[in-house]
Amino acid sequence: MTVRNYEKNAYLCGEKKRYEKLFMNLKQCIRKTLRVVLPLALGCVLLWYLYKDQNLGEMVAVIKKGVRYDIILFSLVFGLLANVVRGYRWGLLTDSLGGQRVKRFNLIFSVLGMYAINMALPRVGEIWRCGVISKYDKVPFTKLIGTLLVDRVMDTLVVGLMTLCIFVFNIRFFTHYFSKNPELLANITSMFTSVWMYVAIVIIILIIWLLFTKWGHLSIIQKGKGVLLNIWEGIKSLWKMEHKFRFFLQTLMIWGGYFLYFYITFYAFGFTHNLGLRIGLIVFTMSSLSMALPVQGGIGVWHFMVISTMVSFGVLETDASAYALVVYTMQTTWTVFVGLVGIAALPVKNREKAINIKK
Repeated sequence: MTVRNYEKNAYLCGEKKRYEKLFMNLKQCIRKTLRVVLPLALGCVLLWYLYKDQNLGEMVAVIKKGVRYDIILFSLVFGLLANVVRGYRWGLLTDSLGGQRVKRFNLIFSVLGMYAINMALPRVGEIWRCGVISKYDKVPFTKLIGTLLVDRVMDTLVVGLMTLCIFVFNIRFFTHYFSKNPELLANITSMFTSVWMYVAIVIIILIIWLLFTKWGHLSIIQKGKGVLLNIWEGIKSLWKMEHKFRFFLQTLMIWGGYFLYFYITFYAFGFTHNLGLRIGLIVFTMSSLSMALPVQGGIGVWHFMVISTMVSFGVLETDASAYALVVYTMQTTWTVFVGLVGIAALPVKNREKAINIKK
């Protein structure tokens, strides 16, 4: 091979690698963009569908004259307090992992920041807060993922219990609600009657069995087992913790705070302040269910659940739409603002701590 041919081949090889790298970067960029855009687009389409037939003039009149914004501002305090308690509750789990005690201000700021990040990237904030604590407090990331699972399972149990309670004591409401929204019942029913769901479960079980029996000797599987063991160690933190009663008490405080965060806003509107505690709890539970979907802040889905539930109790659709728009906008703005403050405070507080230790 001549020198010229060698140089030509080297150049082509370099160009090929460069284009492959560009293609991979473009592919990752598209994937990340879709992860943000698709859920947001879904929420915006649902939001447009809910408000497209509304009388905007009447809704604007309600927003301008019929809202006590001071009451809504007061309600925001309870959302912040609930998330601060969530940071302390997470600390009970991380303390059970052994090693040094995780700094409480890191836990609180990371929880606050998580909600701001979730508004841009659904569920990514959960991973981010584990990464932050791993970085600043040197706790294994995979163990933190385990404590995160416990944290979220407890929230799922609380929402499940609330849903069960309001279903048992308000069967008439659910009968009326699903008769007004038959597509919801059809979707729930189809999910459990679909053959593909059970096929997927069998395939997943088969893959897990193959991974741990036939392919267990592979190095990548061994590493995966190590990760799973660390996650399991984090999950076991609930049984290891010293203050179990405090954990459950803080869980009640968190959800009590969230309920007040929502229910106090009823008193800011003339058409909701007489609905009462029972209806407030039902609307709150239905709105909480909407947060299970991977959509930024439950946008669109939250509005739908709140509006449809209020209409079921006799609130005019225009009034319910105005309520959902005002409350969601103010609470989301507050959540993002507080979250950004938390994100900015993390490096500052940890830098101060490092300087104090050196002194």
